[in-house]
Formats: sequence, structure tokens, C-alpha cells
Amino acid sequence: MADQSNQRIFGSDVIASALRDLNIPYACLNPGASYRGLHDSLVNYLGNDTPKMLVNLHEEHAIAMAHGYAMVTGDPLIAIVHSNVGLMHATMAVFNAWIDRHPMIVIGATGPVDAAIRRPHIDWIHTSSDQGALLRDYIKWDDQPGSPEAAIESIRKGYQIACTPPYGPVYICLDSAIQEMELDTWPEAEPMERFTPPPPPGPPAGSVDQALEMIAAAKNPLVLCGRIARSEEAWSDRISFVEKIGAKTMTNNWQEIGFPTHHPLHVENTGFMVRGPLTDVYREADLILSLDWFDLGGTLQSAWEGAPVPSKVIHVSMDFHQHRGWVKDYGKTPPMDLQIPTVPEAFVSEALPKLGGKGNGKTYTAEQYPVTELAADGPIGVVPLAQAYRNAVRDRDVCLISHTIGWPAKESEFTHVLGCFSNAGGAGLGAGPGNAVGAALALRDKHPGMLPVAILGDGDYLMGVQALWTASHEDIPLLIIVANNQSYFNDELHQERVAIARDRPPENRWIGQKIGGPDVDLGAMAVAQGFEAPGPVTDMKDLPGVLSDALDRVAGGGRVLLDVRVTPEYG
Repeated sequence: MADQSNQRIFGSDVIASALRDLNIPYACLNPGASYRGLHDSLVNYLGNDTPKMLVNLHEEHAIAMAHGYAMVTGDPLIAIVHSNVGLMHATMAVFNAWIDRHPMIVIGATGPVDAAIRRPHIDWIHTSSDQGALLRDYIKWDDQPGSPEAAIESIRKGYQIACTPPYGPVYICLDSAIQEMELDTWPEAEPMERFTPPPPPGPPAGSVDQALEMIAAAKNPLVLCGRIARSEEAWSDRISFVEKIGAKTMTNNWQEIGFPTHHPLHVENTGFMVRGPLTDVYREADLILSLDWFDLGGTLQSAWEGAPVPSKVIHVSMDFHQHRGWVKDYGKTPPMDLQIPTVPEAFVSEALPKLGGKGNGKTYTAEQYPVTELAADGPIGVVPLAQAYRNAVRDRDVCLISHTIGWPAKESEFTHVLGCFSNAGGAGLGAGPGNAVGAALALRDKHPGMLPVAILGDGDYLMGVQALWTASHEDIPLLIIVANNQSYFNDELHQERVAIARDRPPENRWIGQKIGGPDVDLGAMAVAQGFEAPGPVTDMKDLPGVLSDALDRVAGGGRVLLDVRVTPEYG
């Protein structure tokens, strides 16, 4: 803490102190963030103790880091962006955090609202009317306080809103004139502990009993395991609940993992589109229990191909509180026989004691996936990469922060609540590296024995590679594996489908999608950010050894980028 005994008091000092009172460990920012005043106060008034400033090279990375940190902890970080131009950089990453329902306190600024005190040129182009309109459709709340005292109110209110489920980012815009305002006395304020967020509401009276009666009457229940709190208690409670009711489960490879994939009651880690044998699993279920499953209506529509759903449906979720109109992230409205407006953890914790010793008399023993015998040499396909990765991490405590779109679900083995977070919800390329650094930071601080691994596509990596610098600067261990097919391959497949549908040559699908001529040196880009980058890895004979060595290096505190050249295919 800097010596404050003889310091003059400015509005930004009051704002910085209010941010400190949130007891949030980090503020992610890039130099020049939020005009000059707040930065000065964080350094010279608070002494950069709490929150500690994490320097990023781009505002989008600052937001993505805060997003990744919340993936692991469920807690917000502060992300500070520079005026309207910084906010415009940040908007894609804010959208990702909104779709994933993660809390975040975004602090921005505007040049002086009072035109009489604006400096020539720069204050005029950095001053906007209603700056929050840039992102209001995909945040929970925003404000532009008119005084230092009002800023205290805004910060506390924003923290409450962001951290009340369903979670999400908030934005507070600080007039630079208020930041630079000199005060005679320190404003009085209530202690922060009187402004903590409320707990989630419990299930409505009688709703859990009604749900358990419906489950007991079902012969073949299916539980869709969606969002889950990042705690061992929530994880073990969910497993106990599912075992007591003897239901099959599904997890979603577009959300955080919600149930152990090696459990005998787990069917598959699937996506939103229901295909093949999974269609039978859905249609054989006479009751479907959704634990905050994203786009439940779309999944059911896919499973029954648009026909009415004959199964009983129970939906446990508070997400309807977050539904707006600008983006259709609410998905298709699902048919529901019982809606329980609470978080899954509250429902499960109330249901478990009511089940008591009930169960179907079976015991469930999870068995580790067997080691896969790999090809001795040759090109690396997506499935063999996934198998080699699974072999390499089977005896290690690993958190898979993200994986590529085409990652093969059948090769996914996740056995704990931090097993996998999938990808940024808004599907915006460039999020992966920043999310990885933020999640790795949280793992370093909260779960130091767990290895952070992110598997990215080359397009995602290339758009966000500079986020890796912060990991090196802050000494954050991290392994990034790039499944490098040297293409925006997802779009190649789209182009192929369009061409076939229109009777046009599908072999032209690569045009405008290939990343080559010259090849991009992904390893050199990582080395420039302070990472080690052995490779590229081009042959199966080298892959197991390189993966094992990289994991060892990260376990020792290192940062490694593996450029794995994969054949252009989906798993």
C-alpha cells in the first residue's frame, strides 16, 4: 500500500478504493486503460496490491483473461478498457462472457462530458454519448456515474448484479473529469460487507417433491447435465443424485463438463445436434431432467426432428432471467411439464435428503478408459491426436481449458469438476488464448497441482496469440496445443456442403479458407511471447514423446506451445 498520509485526494482515488473493497485479486488491463486518473490511483494510491494489475497487449485479451478466470472459479475479475476505442476492441470478448454467463466487472471511461474542459482533438474523439449502448444488449447492467460518490454506488451495484445468477458482465463508464476531480475530504461510505450479492433462490415450495414423484414414476429417466458450480461438493452431489435415481446422463461438449464421462451412467459427451444412436437414447427416455442445459428446446427439437416431444420434461434453470431480444442466445423455447427456477446445485442439494437410501440397488464403479494403441508413424489425424493426448494425461491431474470444434467426443475422458470447460460461448475466434491464460492463472492460484492445457485451432490461436505474453510476464504455467490443419477448416466444410447442395465442385472448398503460402510459423509467434515451442510435430512417431515432455515442462512451471500438424478432418 502506498503512503497516503500526505496525498491529495482525487476522484480516481475514491474509485480505486471502491474497487479494492471488492476484494477481487486482479485487474486485467492494457496500458492507458480508462484514461489517466484511475491508472495513477491504482499504482500510486493503492500501490497495486489489490487488485494487482495484469498487463495485456490488447483489450480483447484482458476480457478473455477475466472470462477464463471465471471459468475456473466462478468469481469475477476486474477488466479495465480505454474509453470508447478500448471498449470497441473488447466487445467480442464481452459477448463470449455473456453467452457463457460468467461474472465480470468491466471498467471503462469517456473523455470529459463537460465540453468546456476537453483538450483539443483527443478528448473529443474519445468522448461518446451513451457509451454503454455499444454493448448494452449483451451485458447485465451498465452505468455512468456523475460523481466519485456515485461511482462507489455504481461499483457496488455492478458487483452485486454480476455475481447474482444467472451471472454476467457489467460495464461502468467513468467520466475522466470525475476521475481528475480534486476532493477536500474523503467521502463516507458504508462498509462493503453490507453489499454482498444475494445467494441464489431455492426451489419453489413443493417443486422438488413434484419433480421426485415424476422421476420415481419414470422407467427410463435421462439427465442432461448442463451448467454446474465449480466445487467438489456440487460435483459429488450431482453424482450421488444421478446414482440414486438410476438415470442415464448426457454432457455437452459446448459447455463445462457436468458429469464424469467415465461413469457407467454416462452415455456420451455430445453436442446440441442429436444424431445416430443418441437419437434412440433420447426417444427411449420417458422423462428428461435438464440441469441448466443450454438450448434445451433446440436439443429436443433435434432429437425428435421437430415432432412433439412425448417424454415428460423437467427444466431446472434460472437462465430465463437473462433472456433479451438482440441476440437469440435463449435458443428454442422447450416444452416443459415442470419448470424449477433455481440453480442446479440448490435443486440437487434439496432433493438428495429426500431420496434418502432410495436407489435401484445397483452400485456404480467408474473405470478409466484403456490406453489406446497408436500408429507407429505417419500423418496425425484429429482422432489419433485426441487418443495420444488422452494417453499422455491419464495419470496426471489436468484441466482441459478448451478444445477444438471437431474434437472427438468419444475420446473425451473427464473425471472431475475442472475436467473441461469447452470453448468460449459466443464462438468468437481469438478467445482461446486469452481464456487459456486467465484459466491457467486461476489454476495456479487456486489449484496449484493441476496442469492447465488448452487445445486450440490454428485460426483461434492466430487471432489471439499475443495473450500468451501475459502468461510469460506473470509466470503462469500453461500448455497450448494447436491442432493446426492450416485452414479455417470449419468453413471449408460449410463451403463443401453448399457446393454439393448447389451442384458445384466441392473441391473448391479450400479457396479463401487455407492458411498457407507462406505457412505461418506458430512456434515462432509463441517464442516471441516467451513460450517454448518445440516442433512443429508432423509425424505420429514423435507425438507421444513430445506431449509427455511438454506436460513435464508445464508441471515444472513452464509454458509450452505445441504446433501439431493435423490432417484436415473432423473427429
